[in-house]
Formats: sequence, C-alpha cells, structure tokens
Amino acid sequence: MTPPGLEIPAGQEIPGGLEIREKSGQKRSPLSCPRIYLHIGEPKTGTTFLQDAMWHNRSRMAAQGVLLPGYSHQDHARASRDLRGAPRAARDPAAPWIGDWDVLARQARHAPETAVISNELLAACDARQASQAVRSLLPAEVHIILTVRDFATLLPAEWQERIKCRDTVQWEEWLDRVVGAEPDAGRRHRSWFWNVHDTLAILDAWSQHLPPDHVHVVTIPQHARADLLWERFMTALGLDPGGADLAPARSNASLGIPETEFLRRMNEALPADVPDWFYTRNIKRVLAHEVLAGQPGQPRLALPVSRQAWAREQAETLVAGLRDAKYHVVGDPDDLLPPRLTGHRTGPAGHHADPASWSAELLLDTAVRAAAAFADRQYRQLRPAPRPRPRLGAPRQLAVRLVWRTLNGRRLTRALRQASHRPAVRRLRVAIWCALTHPARHHT
Repeated sequence: MTPPGLEIPAGQEIPGGLEIREKSGQKRSPLSCPRIYLHIGEPKTGTTFLQDAMWHNRSRMAAQGVLLPGYSHQDHARASRDLRGAPRAARDPAAPWIGDWDVLARQARHAPETAVISNELLAACDARQASQAVRSLLPAEVHIILTVRDFATLLPAEWQERIKCRDTVQWEEWLDRVVGAEPDAGRRHRSWFWNVHDTLAILDAWSQHLPPDHVHVVTIPQHARADLLWERFMTALGLDPGGADLAPARSNASLGIPETEFLRRMNEALPADVPDWFYTRNIKRVLAHEVLAGQPGQPRLALPVSRQAWAREQAETLVAGLRDAKYHVVGDPDDLLPPRLTGHRTGPAGHHADPASWSAELLLDTAVRAAAAFADRQYRQLRPAPRPRPRLGAPRQLAVRLVWRTLNGRRLTRALRQASHRPAVRRLRVAIWCALTHPARHHT
C-alpha cells in the first residue's frame, strides 16, 4: 500500500511570490500566492473531530486544492508548541520541537492553492506570537478560523480537560476561580481558561494585520449532529462538505461524573516524580480517552443553576462583540447563548451535584474497570499479536515504500528534529516533505 500523499515525482511546482492581497473575493491567478487558513481553536469546540476528519479525508481535500502541511496532526501540535515557546522536559522522549513552526509554515507556503494549519492551542498565543505566525506565512493570503461554543457546556468540558491534564482542583473551586478572574485583568491574564476562551481578545490578537472578512468564526451547533459542524467548517474553507467519510473521525469524548472524580483522586495520589510526558501518553491518552471516556449511561456534569445567568451574560457580550466586529460568522450566533433559566434545569439533562459528593461504590466500580483495562493493555504490550505480512506489491510500489522509509524513517526524522535549530536543516526537512508529497501536483 502506498503511504498517504506519496507520489512518483513528475512535473514542477507552481511558483509563488506575488504580493499579498488585502481584500478577499478577488479572482486568483494560477501563479498567485496560496491562501492559508489557521484554525486556532478554541479548545473543547470539536477540534479533535475536525482534525481527525481532515486527516482522514486528506486526499479528497487535496483534490479540491486544499493541502494539509506535515505528515499528521502531531506535526501541527509540535509547531504550535514551538511558536508558543512551550517548555520541554529534559527527560521527555519526544524529539525537540524547536524550528517546527518554521518548517510547517514553509510547507504551507508551498501549497499551490490552499493550506490548512489546525491546532486548538494556538488560541493561547499572545499578540506577539500571533503576529509572528501571520508574518511567517506571508506573502500568502492568511485567514483565521476560530470555533466557538456556548459557555454553559464549555465550562464543564474545560474543567474535565484540566483533570485529564493532571489537575486536582474540584469542580466548584475551579468554577469559582474562573468566575472570579473574569472582571480582573491581572487574574484573567494568569488564567488558562481565559487565555484560550476570551474569544474577542483572541480574535483581536490574531486579526491585527488582517481584514475582518479574513477572520471566520464558526459557531458550534447545540445538540446537533457532528456532520453539521463539519459542514460549517468546510463552508469557512470555501469547500464542498459533501462526500467526506466522517466515520473514522473521533470526538474527544467527555467523561461521566464518576470517571472524572476517579481520575481527579488518582491525580492526588500519583507520585510527584511521575513526569508529565508519561502522564500524557499513558494516563490521559489510554486511561482517560480509551478506557474511561464514552462509558454508556454515565451522568454528565452540568453548570450549576447559580451560574447559569452569569454564563448567559458572558455569551450575550460575546455575541454583541462579534456582530460589532463584522467578522465572517458561519452558523447562528444564537448557538452561543445558553437557554434561559427555567425551573431547576436548562439545556440537556445533566447533574449539577458536586462530583466530589458521588458515592464510593460508583468510584470503586470505575477503578475496577480501569485496573482491568490497564492489565489487558500491559499484557498486549508484552505479548503483541503477530502482524500479518504485507503484500510485496508491484516494483513501483516497492520503490515508493523504500523512498518513504528512507526519507521519513524514525531515525532520520529524529536526527533532523534534533538539529532543527539550524535554518539549513529546516530547509532540508521542507525539501524532503515536498519530495514525498509533491504539493504542486495536488491541484491536478
């Protein structure tokens, strides 16, 4: 089987280099600069689903003239860390990400027509980092896409994400911190939640050098099918959403209340010398996402009644700001408004009780299932099932595989990443990517 995106070399790349346009809607010539969309988040707004859907439909998007730089969504995540200056632990087995943003930006600029970069943590960039990102893509026509969700469902999802990232704070305490930081500029700046969910501030930071119609805000439909979000996102890209295979795309499934509380208490008991990279790879990805997520019939957390009015007030301010800014909004701005308080519940069925009050019996059941799943995973790691031998294929396919494994093998890739602080090495990585993926041919 030919690796995705790999083709036998033929033809030449379409050159770029014309001046950037300040207005959208103008007719594009075959030699014009590419259009690059930066999907910058926000977190917990369907970004995992959208990223999986794009990578699973990479060939179909390429046929419509849209290129995904890099080899997987992990390349976008690594580039985001580099741009934001995220620290890397000395013992982290992952290769350094210094220089990865420059590599990804250069790859995007090779797109004959359109490229998409997507990572939800780009929302955490400050104004300087956002400006640096936009400048690094010039002379391309740069667009920003921000996916946004209503506060009433966002808050429980974001607290749960903090627990999946090793936090130990209880739900009510965390919520008090978020609400308390909102009116205070200093505390708001130090709050991770507001760094990635202060929508108007994020848009302002990223749109400093862009016309309003190059900024696209996609609202997340409430209680709607996932393919509607895909349709809205493709509309922002100017693509036909039909025909895509969305079945393999996974969503970042939420945890039930007992599962979240179990994980929070486990975080409290976990020794401090367990490194964060180990936690991310084994606890978050395996325990949280594969074992605990999506358990049927488990109650989901809902915003307390006492905070519903505050959440709606925040949403109304956001909707008014979006309308005044004249950004391109895809979807209904009213999707961002939580339902008005009626009785004791609003929105979908959910539990307002503090997770810490849930019974030990429920937590014990969750712990037993988690222990059994971990034991099964440990056994399969020690005794992996034999893999079927791949078919040899035609000589042309064998040659393609050999080229791919030579230029994109683990050893060479890691060695190049270790040396990517050097501009010449970054240029070499881009040249290898171009040789393997042939971006200039995707438009045909």
